[in-house]
Amino acid sequence: MHVKDKVCVVTGAAGGIGEAVARAYAAAGARGVVVADLKSSRDRLAAVAGDIDGLAVTADVGEESDIQALICATEAKFGPIDIFFSNAGLSRKGQESASDADWDVSWRVHVMSHVFAARALVPGMLARGSGYLLNTASAAGLLASLNSMPYGVTKNAAVALAEHLAIQYGDRGIRVSVLCPQSVQTAMTTPGPSAARVDGVMLPAEVARLVIEAMEAERFLILSHPQVHEYMQRKASSRDRWITGMRRLRDKIYGAQGAR
Repeated sequence: MHVKDKVCVVTGAAGGIGEAVARAYAAAGARGVVVADLKSSRDRLAAVAGDIDGLAVTADVGEESDIQALICATEAKFGPIDIFFSNAGLSRKGQESASDADWDVSWRVHVMSHVFAARALVPGMLARGSGYLLNTASAAGLLASLNSMPYGVTKNAAVALAEHLAIQYGDRGIRVSVLCPQSVQTAMTTPGPSAARVDGVMLPAEVARLVIEAMEAERFLILSHPQVHEYMQRKASSRDRWITGMRRLRDKIYGAQGAR
C-alpha cells in the first residue's frame, strides 16, 4: 500500500519511531495524519502535528475508550482510516517478580491496544475491502528481552496477535505488518548495559524509511536490523542451543547473576 492520499493514525507519536513515521507519512503525501500520545506529551505532540499539518489527539492506548475516541476524532476530521500504526510502547524492568501493575500496563499497552484498534477498525476496513494495520512489537518479541520479562513476554504476544490478524484478514483486503526493531535511539533508550545494542543503535528516521518501503511491498515482518533474521533462524533450528546462547549473552552483558 502506498501512503499517498491515505488517512493515517500513529500512536506513540510525540517522539521516536512514532514521530518519525508520522513525518514520513506526511512527506509521502498522506491526505491526513493524526498523531496520538499521552496527555503528558501534549505540547510535543501539538508541535509534531503543527509541523505536518496534522491533528493531535491525546490518548492512553491502554484504555479502549481512548482508542475509540481517537478513531472518532480522526474520522470526523479526515474520514475513514486507511492506515493505523499502533506504535505506543513502554519499558518496565524486572523478571517474574515485577509488580502486577507493571505486568498489567505492559499487557494493556503492548497487546490490548492492538486488540482495541482491530475491534474498532476491522469491520469498516472489511466493508471497504481495504486497510492497513501496522503494529510495533520488538526484536524482543521474536527473541527475548533479557532485562525485562514483562516487556519480552508481551512483545512476543504482540507478534502472535499480528500473525492472527494477518491470517484472518490478509486475503480480505486488510494488510497487516509488525515492526520488530532492535535498538533505536528513542526516549526508551537508557544508559547502561543492553543486549539490544549489540548490533548498533538505529535512528528513528531510518526506521521510518524501512516502514514506508515495507508497506509498499506489503511485507508482514519489518526488521530494522537484518541480524535479527539470523537469530530467528538459530532459535528455530534448536531452541535448546539458542537458550544456552542467550544465557551466555546474559552473563556477558549483565554479569553472572543476570538482569534483575
